[in-house]
Amino acid sequence: MTQQPGLRRAALFIVCMGAFITPMMLSGVNVAIPAIAREFAATATAGSWIPLAYLLSSAVFMLPAGRIADSHGRKRVYLGGMIVITLASLLAAAADSIAYLLFCRALQGLGSAMLFATGAAILSAAYPPERRGGAIGLSVSAVYLGLTCGPALGGWAVGAFGWRASFLIHLPVALAVIAVTALKLKTDWKDARARPFDWKGSLLYGISIFALMFGLSRLPQAPGFALLALGGLGFALFFRHAGRVPAPVFDVSLFRGNRMFTFSCLAALALYSAVFSVSYLMSLYLQNIKGLPPRTAGLIMIGQPLVMALLSPFTGKLSDRREPRALASLGAALVAVGLALAAGLTARSGIATVFFYLALTGLGFALFSSPNVNAIMGSVEKSRLGLAASSVSAMRVLGQMASMAVVTLVFALLVGPVEITSLDADLLMRSVSMCLLAAACLAAAGALLSWQRGDKLGKV
Repeated sequence: MTQQPGLRRAALFIVCMGAFITPMMLSGVNVAIPAIAREFAATATAGSWIPLAYLLSSAVFMLPAGRIADSHGRKRVYLGGMIVITLASLLAAAADSIAYLLFCRALQGLGSAMLFATGAAILSAAYPPERRGGAIGLSVSAVYLGLTCGPALGGWAVGAFGWRASFLIHLPVALAVIAVTALKLKTDWKDARARPFDWKGSLLYGISIFALMFGLSRLPQAPGFALLALGGLGFALFFRHAGRVPAPVFDVSLFRGNRMFTFSCLAALALYSAVFSVSYLMSLYLQNIKGLPPRTAGLIMIGQPLVMALLSPFTGKLSDRREPRALASLGAALVAVGLALAAGLTARSGIATVFFYLALTGLGFALFSSPNVNAIMGSVEKSRLGLAASSVSAMRVLGQMASMAVVTLVFALLVGPVEITSLDADLLMRSVSMCLLAAACLAAAGALLSWQRGDKLGKV
């Protein structure tokens, strides 16, 4: 049923602002990582856990949040998520140790999970199908606008006030979202059917993800391999459990007989695994290899998300009229090309070259993202919109986490427990290049998966 225009505007505002805040917070903090590492004498591996703790928490809570939102109300979960982010950001700005900062990042990840598990579902419920792609395109554009502003604002804040300011720059927007959600969003969409919450599945899912990610960070030591085995066993038990209970935290039946949903999700997983670590790697490259200050590095890093922000509304609208297959597959292929070129950067590469490679990657991802999300949301019935939205977000967060896991693994194997500030420039450059080359391979795999999804008529 089509919602009232005022309600649609309120829904679009809060979802777009939430989509803006979380990536701005994430990318802004990435610029601050070298300064944080210096203050707390953190190793390269520990530094990679600053974004990874956020992503790990988001991944653990994403699916449970989507299921709770379907049963108890998407507005309620969304509002709670924004409140959690606000409080966690204040605590992070006051952190006095790397361990406490990582705890605060995990709290931010919980709040982010609550937002992204519900945002696309709110828009899909508020807008009719023929206008859904345009609304989703605007929300995706807001994500990339946040990624655009994050490095620039974060670099300015770190340069002017220190790294703690990078955790505070998004708070005015967060408070505005809390007010509008509480006062203007009158409908709390939820599934009328009461379903028990799948505690066992949620626990298996969370433990498995944590074991896999922590295991990767401990390689090549024996405990790392043991944790990887535990995580793999946990996921096997999780999928077995999900196929046997009537209301699992993640309905694996969505992947049975729904080719569009399955391959769109897998393509998203591959693409986010490819692109997310780029901002972290470019922050290290520009500041530690090129010797640029945080503010300048942040301005250069906007090349990728700026293009994504400008083009995503248009690709979203285009996906309402065209099949997502060609658009998304072409975009994924361009991402692979951009990352492969970036893997060839050296300490002598020009700034214009770096910006061009980032912009090319952004162009490809803009062509991929909005059509892919629209394909996923359009492939399920309305009662499962929350689950589909949480699936979209889970693929994104799992991919982002896998992206940082690759970085953590490469640095653990090539660099070891060495402080970032004392790393040899050649070794750091070799590590960054290896990470970017791995990312290009993941994007190429995503292009193949995207093409294999078929179209809305079932053609492959």
